[in-house]
Amino acid sequence: LYAKLLSEEGINVVVVTNRFGEEPEIFKKQNLVIYRLPMFEKATSTKYSILEKVGVLFSSFMRKLIKEADVVYIPRFWYSAIPLAKLYKKPVVVHLHDYIPICPLSNLYNMLEDKICARKKGFCSFGCIYTWEKMRGRNFLESMYSVALNSTVGVLLGKFLRLCDAVICVSETHRNIIVKADPSLRSKTYKIYNPLPAISHMDVEGDNFGYFGGPNYLKGFHLIYQAAKWVNINKGNIMNIHATNFFPISKSFQDVLGKYGFTLYGRLNEEKYKKLYRKLRCVVVPSIWPETFSYVAVEALLRGRLVIASEIGAIPEVTKDCDAYLFPTGNFKLLATTMLHVKDMNKETIIDLGVRNREIMKKKFSNEKTIKKFVNLLTWAA
Repeated sequence: LYAKLLSEEGINVVVVTNRFGEEPEIFKKQNLVIYRLPMFEKATSTKYSILEKVGVLFSSFMRKLIKEADVVYIPRFWYSAIPLAKLYKKPVVVHLHDYIPICPLSNLYNMLEDKICARKKGFCSFGCIYTWEKMRGRNFLESMYSVALNSTVGVLLGKFLRLCDAVICVSETHRNIIVKADPSLRSKTYKIYNPLPAISHMDVEGDNFGYFGGPNYLKGFHLIYQAAKWVNINKGNIMNIHATNFFPISKSFQDVLGKYGFTLYGRLNEEKYKKLYRKLRCVVVPSIWPETFSYVAVEALLRGRLVIASEIGAIPEVTKDCDAYLFPTGNFKLLATTMLHVKDMNKETIIDLGVRNREIMKKKFSNEKTIKKFVNLLTWAA
């Protein structure tokens, strides 16, 4: 999206990315050129897969592009390109969306102590890495491979980052956490909110709740499950919750969750996603990790929905001034009672509050302001 917006501002943008399927190798439109290289077969390839492609990085093609660039912009994972760009004395701007420079796992969560991690500068314990990978369903060898990479190469990525000229964080909260953990980045770190695609308002046609985090522990699935179960047992109510990103879904799993009002979906295409969204009056974001931005909450408010979310990370920042209900992280009983409160609100009130939320968010997250800040930073770096 940044590449598109920059090119529309008259800036010449060259993008190098991975090629999937039958995508064209080269795409050109006005000031935008996209080169797609066959590096990875799957979109799930990680930051370490990129390190394996040193042949691509040091190819004459890539070296030529870097030599010709005024600024090298790295939006995700290509940290290994930083030393090469600095070798050619090129300014480098890195865009962070997570906590990789201070946490190799990117989530800044201590899996052993079940709380936000307080370690500094990318050092992560073997036990934390192993526990995280096992929770994700990795086998022993896969988990140990991750331990080896994240406890060694993971630290190196943070050192690469300190060579760059500017670091973009996606919220003030995100920036503060990064700088607190690594004060050496303070003078080169800036907050620029993410640009947003066109998000239309959707009429509220149902009285249901939405949850989009899948069975992910850090996204707080266990909390919304506990909340729904508590409501059923203590209040005799069933909360109708539409939950996406569950795959594969076993029938026994569906039956257990269905008893407490969950309807599970896999990954939905755009048409089905919009159809589902119209059924919702409220979106729940019960994360337990310090979200750097929370696109889910921002999208919900822009679509005219109420939001119930954990008071953690950047969520209070991005929902400020809106009608959003924040609860102390991990408190599933308060989440449950808040969901009951929203469930009992009349539809007219829900719609009115939703319209107000949308207007506030449109002013707060203006792509025009975002791209102006971004261009100013690139101009300064160049």
